[in-house]
Amino acid sequence: MKDNKKKKKKTAGDVVLTLVLLLAVGVFCYAAFNLYHIYTEYKKGSDEYNQIAQMAVTERDPDEDPIDMETDDEKKSDLKAPMKIDFDTLRSVNTDVIGWIYVEALDNVSYPIVKGKDNSTYLHMTYEKNYNFAGTIFIDYENSGDFNDCNTLVYGHNMKNGSMFGQLKKFSKDPETYKKSKYFWIFTPEKDYRYEIISAYVTAVNSDTYTLFKGPGKEFQDYLDKMPTLSEIQTTPGTLTIQDKIVTLSTCTGNESTRYVVQGKRVDTLDVEKDN
Repeated sequence: MKDNKKKKKKTAGDVVLTLVLLLAVGVFCYAAFNLYHIYTEYKKGSDEYNQIAQMAVTERDPDEDPIDMETDDEKKSDLKAPMKIDFDTLRSVNTDVIGWIYVEALDNVSYPIVKGKDNSTYLHMTYEKNYNFAGTIFIDYENSGDFNDCNTLVYGHNMKNGSMFGQLKKFSKDPETYKKSKYFWIFTPEKDYRYEIISAYVTAVNSDTYTLFKGPGKEFQDYLDKMPTLSEIQTTPGTLTIQDKIVTLSTCTGNESTRYVVQGKRVDTLDVEKDN
């Protein structure tokens, strides 16, 4: 009898152990499936944008830069856009395109910019209008599409693989990033704009950072006086006036109540180089 009881107890323990093992295997398989799904989503998004860049972007040969000794004024007069964008090709894929963004200090932050009918259309829809969590870089639907508003808001996801605006936070995390280059570019069909970074910081989702202005005035000047003081990095914004044009790059932080932003003032406007 005692041997039978021991056998029954052992059998019951084996059943529990088997159930635990099966549960663990199930959890592992579920986690592995989710990781695979995330990986494939990231890859699909990255592959699509890489293909778009190959179609529409021509990078300027750095050897074209002048190598003789020049003054700052001479260098500025010789300033050339680092790339040329084929907007005809981009429009053949998506007519909502209004520009292209390129951040000099960050690897591979080079994407088309669109304007949708609202601020949710492109949250999880790629440039080719495929569903993907990466979405598309887009401006606020209340902004004009020419980047001539006092403050233009540009949104992009903070992707874990560093794509889209996933690298913006490097400006605060690594001081060498800003030292590498304090400029980003926005190319449009009509003009190429270069912006100097004046501020980078975490802010609340409903903060004054996201203010849109009807036009230049005292309210905008107060805004310009405040924004550089919020920066987590040391910048050299100089004197900001109501004639300045600001672009605010915004991405999520992992906290639903906050966002990370990088703000730049327009410092150069170049005519788009036309094909001969």
